[in-house]
Amino acid sequence: MHQSPFVPAGDWRGQPFGPAQPQPPQYLLPWLAYTGSLTAALKHLSGGDFSVQVLGQSWQLPRPEECHALHLKRRSRALVREVLLLGCGQPWVYARSVLPLRSLQGKSRNLRSLDNRPLGELLFSEPGIRRGEIELNQLRRNTDLQLKGLCDKDNCAWGRRSTFWLRDKPLLVAEAFLSHFRPEGPPIVSNNQ
Repeated sequence: MHQSPFVPAGDWRGQPFGPAQPQPPQYLLPWLAYTGSLTAALKHLSGGDFSVQVLGQSWQLPRPEECHALHLKRRSRALVREVLLLGCGQPWVYARSVLPLRSLQGKSRNLRSLDNRPLGELLFSEPGIRRGEIELNQLRRNTDLQLKGLCDKDNCAWGRRSTFWLRDKPLLVAEAFLSHFRPEGPPIVSNNQ
């Protein structure tokens, strides 16, 4: 059975965080709050040296907090896709997408067979896509998995998640910024992307 490389360390929450709560590093704040296409921003930052490595894609029972976010019944199955987004040959972002069966019907059935194409690129090319609130969380590394370069010495990564509505059907996308991701500024997207 597939194991995820990350699990939430606590509850997902919107900003701002209280003073007693762990805070994301300053350099990540503009990336965590960015509402545009993360794929397009990463492609720009990497100078086009961008790729997707699929870690797993299968029908699963989503985590309880994912069922709650998507208003799914507890035993509902969904297509769960986990990937690494690589920039300049390094793993920059881990992404986990939860796509309920009802969201993969009709014109959206093509989302079942993305292969190594980025989901974000397809979502942001769709007219009428809506994004819900961005929630943040610190994610804890599953140390049983031997994937290199995913975390710093603390075995944690800062992540965000949002519910998207594609043709009024929900899907959940969570992204964690990994230890090799050290941008020098906020997200920028070139006009030709």
